[in-house]
Amino acid sequence: MKTILTLDVGGTAVKMGLIREDGSLQSKRERSVSFDGYRTPILQTVIREAEAYLQEEDASPAGIGVSATGQVDDREGVVIGTNGAIPGYEGTPFRRALEERFGVPVRVQNDANAAVLGECYAGRGRDVADVLMVTLGTGVGGGVVSGGRLMTGARGIAGELGHFQLDPGGEKCTCGRRGCFERYASVSALVRSAGGKRGYANGREIFSRAAEDDPTALALLSDWIGFIAAGLIGLTHIFNPSLILIGGGVSTQEQLLIAPLREKVMAGVMPRFAEGLRLEAAMLGNDAGIYGAAALFLRP
Repeated sequence: MKTILTLDVGGTAVKMGLIREDGSLQSKRERSVSFDGYRTPILQTVIREAEAYLQEEDASPAGIGVSATGQVDDREGVVIGTNGAIPGYEGTPFRRALEERFGVPVRVQNDANAAVLGECYAGRGRDVADVLMVTLGTGVGGGVVSGGRLMTGARGIAGELGHFQLDPGGEKCTCGRRGCFERYASVSALVRSAGGKRGYANGREIFSRAAEDDPTALALLSDWIGFIAAGLIGLTHIFNPSLILIGGGVSTQEQLLIAPLREKVMAGVMPRFAEGLRLEAAMLGNDAGIYGAAALFLRP
């Protein structure tokens, strides 16, 4: 049975998996890529760890699928944009280097796009043709599947859903512009809105307080969910999905996040866009990227 080696490359770690052609996960593991402050280039670390992993598993993959953080030219398999967040990472030629080293076909996709592919291959979006996925974390990522196909754009970098403007005169964003969706909808934005108050230092604390009916935490969440909903309403009017998926660790908060967000979005979109529309938490969690990387080969 054909097996695909999957590499989900983030800013701090690479998650590796072996996925069989029937979609089953044979094994997985995770290794740091930032262990020495990036003095060792990420590509070098990924190749070394992939070699060790394949040797330990006695595996000979038919192909390698890569889910990589940053803006990825999926035609060339090269990272072409990072906003300078990871030293020495921009320009990393994943496809060429991995094909030369392992002698098998390599396909590369941005991590957020890979996540929505993974959900459509093995998760909540299976058998759904039109899916909008937004991942809430330190930033905001996302991807769009329309008519069963991933929307990639002219250079493969479509789907930067965190960087459309909600407020042209708003907060300065890491991308250099102002008022981006990410500045208001990320978990980082939720924490900033708490103003460093004791007991509200991270998202976990805010949700914990809200679960105890703390009025300050509930107000913080309400405002934050309002911003997320505003962005999703606009994106729904552009892409007309039948399923909106919310990813990231906070997506497990059904009562405090997913349910009120669903209510706001359904009330805010134009009536015809609401017909048949669902908003759900993504299903695969941290494994979405490795399934998405496999889907680059295995998805019909």
